[in-house]
Amino acid sequence: MFVDLNSDLGESFGSWKMGNDDQILPVVTSANIACGFHAGDPLGILKTVRKAAELGVTIGAHVSYPDLVGFGRRNMDLSRDELIADVLYQISALDGLAKVAGSKVQYVKPHGALYNTIAHDQAQAAAVIDAIKMYNPELVLVALAGSNLVEQARAAGLKVVSEAFADRAYNSDGSLVSRRLEGAVLHDSAFVAGRVVSMLKNGGVESIDGVFTPIQADTICLHGDTDGALEMSAAIKAELVKNNIEIRPFVNKA
Repeated sequence: MFVDLNSDLGESFGSWKMGNDDQILPVVTSANIACGFHAGDPLGILKTVRKAAELGVTIGAHVSYPDLVGFGRRNMDLSRDELIADVLYQISALDGLAKVAGSKVQYVKPHGALYNTIAHDQAQAAAVIDAIKMYNPELVLVALAGSNLVEQARAAGLKVVSEAFADRAYNSDGSLVSRRLEGAVLHDSAFVAGRVVSMLKNGGVESIDGVFTPIQADTICLHGDTDGALEMSAAIKAELVKNNIEIRPFVNKA
């Protein structure tokens, strides 16, 4: 049994700091790096890309709606052509920086509101899928485990990896509990670490309302901006090793 660990990185902007990139990068095997639309400035993104390349961490484009003020967490009703162009622009920019660092973009993981919207909105999902295929059809798409997007993208010819979240509560339908609700984000490191192992071994988690919810997890997201993120990441990695679950990049499997 093995699993990939990913984290959202490169999200600092000027003097505003987000996350703990230098501490999280040695823990994860895949880095979802911001592309400037929801967070990140060119210098900060380049630094994160270079550090990821130095550590041999797989680089992915963390594409978003154009929403710096809302950190990409606000829904947007974009036209198909606009969304395609936005996604193409972001992948291209990050791949250019990765090339300078001696690496390349190998996957795409949508961020925030875009991630949640295309999990069920077939029209916006199709635009994102088409943009990825236009740029490089070999790129892997990271999608919410159990969502309609997984099958839609596979039917369109993309390689897809199912993602679960270590520190987020789930509804019984497999969707994430809204961050606006109490209990949506988990903070107990030991509990979260045990939950990740249980998710992998038992194929699911207990939802916020106490129902066992099937979750296929090829990659686990560790949020670097969550309170206690470093302790949580270390606890998860230690628990995986303890249970003989290998940690390696999903691009080797997708």
